Amino acid sequence: MRCTVDAGRAKLHHMAQNPEPRPPGAQSRPRGVDDLFSHGRLTAVPRKAARREQLLAHLGETLFVPGREYTEPEVNAALRTVHEDCSALRRYLITSGHLTRTPDGSSYRRSTTTR
Repeated sequence: MRCTVDAGRAKLHHMAQNPEPRPPGAQSRPRGVDDLFSHGRLTAVPRKAARREQLLAHLGETLFVPGREYTEPEVNAALRTVHEDCSALRRYLITSGHLTRTPDGSSYRRSTTTR
């Protein structure tokens, strides 16, 4: 039994000394957002409004350039780089005010202000 405990301690020590490599861009994510990603992919959209808002602000800032117009397929492609449910993320970004959409839905822009 002692060998198992010592092996477990050694593994914990190794993990503390050699943390899992972070994906590119992970250093730029705020700490609250960082734990929502694994290997550069969003693992889940937070249910709590404050955490979801933090995620949406991060996505708006990192995936979309201010002043540039995007088509819906371009928005979807950008969102698919982090999560497969691009339509849900797109709706969240619009309702939160991080993206704006023309009335006819033909183009999207990153907002300069949020609601």
